[in-house]
Amino acid sequence: LQYLAGYFDLVEINASFYQDLRPEISRLWLSRTAANPRFVFTAKLHRRFTHERELDPAGAGAFIRGLAPLAEAGRLGCLLMQFPWSFRFTEENRGYLIRLRRAFSRFPLVAEMRHSSWMREEAVGMLIDYHIGFCNLDQPPRSSAMPPTALLTTGVAYVRLHGRCGGGRLLQFDPPAEPAGRTYLYALDELAEWKERIERLRSFADAVFVVTANDAGGAAVLNAWQLQAMLEGRERPAPAALRRRFAGQWRAWGGPPEAPPLWEEFSHVA
Repeated sequence: LQYLAGYFDLVEINASFYQDLRPEISRLWLSRTAANPRFVFTAKLHRRFTHERELDPAGAGAFIRGLAPLAEAGRLGCLLMQFPWSFRFTEENRGYLIRLRRAFSRFPLVAEMRHSSWMREEAVGMLIDYHIGFCNLDQPPRSSAMPPTALLTTGVAYVRLHGRCGGGRLLQFDPPAEPAGRTYLYALDELAEWKERIERLRSFADAVFVVTANDAGGAAVLNAWQLQAMLEGRERPAPAALRRRFAGQWRAWGGPPEAPPLWEEFSHVA
């Protein structure tokens, strides 16, 4: 974490999707990233709330306590509610989403909806009414999947790039078995499409968070670095191990300044 904070200003906490964080761990993370005053976290809501739909005061309280040190330090950008594709816009699901909004009212909330029914006018209006952010996705295509968007329903804009299905630019160095989207390496023209959307979002948003979730084999780190350079109009230093692993992409890019080789292998970022 300390290493990544030298190159980026955001990490999305994935562990919170599977277990409640301990407050002492959150405080440790704050100390590890203190050298970067711009650095913030976002965190996934635990899957028991979004997938298993077990919402009770004790469970919500335990989850909130784990994130409290980050929120109190002003370093928690928002809480991401990642719903499955099966979570469609229905009256029942609308009501449950409102319950989640009330249970976690102390945090800025963003909803990742993978089913396109949440693009209906009444669904977007509901998110606006209850101050729930809209997560703009790039994901493997499937029937009724949410298409790429640039929607803003609160002051927080969120973008997640999951990768796309196989047959395209899959990684060539044989990473461990991963879902098809996560082994995807975005090309520069695909990132340029998202650059335009992100620039539209940040013209109106108070905060913009962009997460590359195609994490197998370091692809997320490369694509995050490239997209960051596109958006800022300048190149930050890049890990030397990343340059070695993706030498072909760097030749096409033109090459950034080299950073000290802190790791011999940059194998996986989640």
